[in-house]
Amino acid sequence: MAWNEPGGGKQRDPWKDGGGGGSSPDFDAILKRISGFFGRLIGGGGGGGGSGGGGGFVVAIVGILLAWVVLDSWVLIKATESGVALRFGKFSRELSPGFNLKFPRPIESVTKVDATTGTTTDQVRMLTRDENIVLVDFNVQYAVADAQRFLFGGREPYETLKQSAESAVRTVIGASDMDTILSGQRTELMAKAKVDLQKTLDQYATGLTVSELNFQNLRPPPEVRDAFDDANRALQDKQRAEQEAQAYASQVVPEARGDASRIHQASEGYKAERIARAEGDTQRFNLVETQYKAAPEVTRKRLYIETLQEVLGSTPKVIDFSAGKNLLYLPIAPGGTTTPPEPLGATVTVTPDAGKGSR
Repeated sequence: MAWNEPGGGKQRDPWKDGGGGGSSPDFDAILKRISGFFGRLIGGGGGGGGSGGGGGFVVAIVGILLAWVVLDSWVLIKATESGVALRFGKFSRELSPGFNLKFPRPIESVTKVDATTGTTTDQVRMLTRDENIVLVDFNVQYAVADAQRFLFGGREPYETLKQSAESAVRTVIGASDMDTILSGQRTELMAKAKVDLQKTLDQYATGLTVSELNFQNLRPPPEVRDAFDDANRALQDKQRAEQEAQAYASQVVPEARGDASRIHQASEGYKAERIARAEGDTQRFNLVETQYKAAPEVTRKRLYIETLQEVLGSTPKVIDFSAGKNLLYLPIAPGGTTTPPEPLGATVTVTPDAGKGSR
């Protein structure tokens, strides 16, 4: 049964030892007892009736202290922030995003640092390696990577970042020629400037990390812009002519190589053909010589007949070896017409004794 539930005509009071009855708890008496207790602890005196005002003051002080302890013993760090806890002014620890417990002030204090990405932009005028003046617009994207070093590593980290970025850009641009800067090789220059800037920031313990360093614009000063535009157009014309020449060479050189290979192969084939034909003629001559030595007359007549057959085999003329005693049938010319008659004296008469000359 609860202490304040009715039963037996009595109510149980947890604030009294005997559990005597009463209509409601006496909160004034309770506060007096608490104030008297703290009054004895603080002042060493008894809690009489005359100390009611002092007891109320002590209770108020105690309540304020309790509220202070409860409200100042935690801290909420946002997801875009980093927290640094200081114990009596000395670095204690870093606090992660979310709900964190700590000792109340002045024991511990928390400093919040914005960890989101920031951007700084600047423009510098500088000399290149070939003593030309160029204007450079650049921006740097950064973030706080180490909150402790950002707060206590060095003075003015943002100013250090700005000056270090300008120094890194001057170092990179000052070591390059104007043609190199304006020819589109910005990626390599930006990467080198980023590495140099990060080394400088780490050396000065700024706690910052560089995510991007970009050259937004690289241009000559307005006083000499026309001359540099002409030089830039000439450079572009040169590059275009080189590209066209390379394209023409890529087209012509393979064709020339193909023609050279074809000619070489044709010459090799002709060489092999001539050698084989010469060797065959040599062998045939040797065979004919052997036969001629065995039968000179027969071989001479056979050679004569074969020669006439070879010479007169494709001629449309008809040769009569019978001295006009035989009836000859003239061949039909191509196209279905007969061969026109030969003029008088066109018939060739060959005697059997022809060709008996010395070999």
